[in-house]
Amino acid sequence: MKKFIGARILTATGKDFTCGDLVIENGKIIAVKESEAQEKPYQGKVITPGFIDAHCHIGIYEEAIQEEGEDVNEMTEPVTPDVRAIDGIYHEDPAFGESYLGGVTSFCVAPGSGNVVGGQICLIKNCHSIADKMVYNPYIGMKVAFGENPKRVYGSQKKKPMTRMGVAALLRETLVKADNYRKKEDKERDLGLEAMVKVLEGEIPLRAHAHRADDILTALRIAKEFNVKIVIEHCTEGDRIVEALKEANVPCIVGPSLTARSKYELRYKNYGTAVLLNQAGILTAIMTDHPVIPARELRLCAIAAVREGLSESEALKMLTINPAKILGVDNDLGSLFPGKAADFTVWSGDPFDARTRVLELFVDGKCVYKEG
Repeated sequence: MKKFIGARILTATGKDFTCGDLVIENGKIIAVKESEAQEKPYQGKVITPGFIDAHCHIGIYEEAIQEEGEDVNEMTEPVTPDVRAIDGIYHEDPAFGESYLGGVTSFCVAPGSGNVVGGQICLIKNCHSIADKMVYNPYIGMKVAFGENPKRVYGSQKKKPMTRMGVAALLRETLVKADNYRKKEDKERDLGLEAMVKVLEGEIPLRAHAHRADDILTALRIAKEFNVKIVIEHCTEGDRIVEALKEANVPCIVGPSLTARSKYELRYKNYGTAVLLNQAGILTAIMTDHPVIPARELRLCAIAAVREGLSESEALKMLTINPAKILGVDNDLGSLFPGKAADFTVWSGDPFDARTRVLELFVDGKCVYKEG
C-alpha cells in the first residue's frame, strides 16, 4: 500500500480535494479522500489522472527516423482492414520516455490516413516494456480516412479513389463485403473482413479521419446507413457543423491544433473548435496526432483551448475521462476513483500552467518516472 498525503487532487469526474489523500495498492486506487494527517508530504503538489492521448502514431511513426521507422501507412492498396497497429510499434521509440514529462500514461495508436480503410487501432500503456506488455486492447477501433490523404495517395496512381466520391464508395463496398462475409456459412477465412464484421456488429467503432465539414458529413452519412458506431477524428471544421454532430450524437477527438495550416483542409483550423463542441454537449477529447505534435505536449493543446474559453475542469476531462469514455474504457481508466487503475501524475503545481513540471508518473501503481 502507498499513500500520497496532503495533495490537491483533481479526480476528473467526482469531487476534487484541496487537501486530499490518494491511496493505492496492487495497481489499483483504493481510496481518494480528505486528508486528516498532521504531516502532509505532498502539500503544494497536484495529482491528476494520467493523460490519455486518444489519437496518435507513437512507436509506429518513430522519432528521428524516416523510411526505416515509418510503419504507419500500408499504402499498397486503399483498403487494408487486416493490418494492426500493434504489429508496427517499436517499444524503444524515445518518444515514450519523453512523454512521461507530459503526464501521458496511455496512447491510442492508429495506422495513418493514407488508406480509405487503414487498419486496426490499439490502446497501450506507457510502461517501460515491450509492445506486448504495453497492450491494453489490441483492437479498439478501425481506422478509416476521408478527404485529401487517400485522394492524394491513389489519385496520383490514377486509381480509385481519386475523388471524395471514390473514397465513400470504397468504404461502402468494404462494409457490404463484410456483411456478405458474415452471412456465409461455408467460407474461407479473411482476416480483414473478420475485423470489419466486428464493426458491423457494434463491437468496434469506425475511427474516421475527417477534417473538412463535407468529409465529416459523409462519414456520418455512411455510419447511419450501415448502423455502425463512429468517432470523428481531427474534426477541424466541426465547429462549422455543430448541430449536425450533435444530432448524430457522435464523439469527437480534436486536433492537432498546435500546427500551421499545412494543407487546404486546415484552412479553418482554430483553437476554439473543442470549446464549441463541448458547449454543445458533444463528448470531446483532445489529441496530439504524434509525431505531428509531440505526445509530451498534449497538455499544451489543452492549455490553448483554455485560453479560448474552455474551463480547466473541462480541459482536464478532455485529456482523461472523455477519451476513456470514447474508447470504452472509463470503467478502469480516466479518473481517480476507487477500483480503477492507479494511472496518475504528481505535478509540481497547476497542470494548466505551462511552467508546471511532472514530479512523478505512475502506471498501474508503478512509478515509471521520477524527477531528479
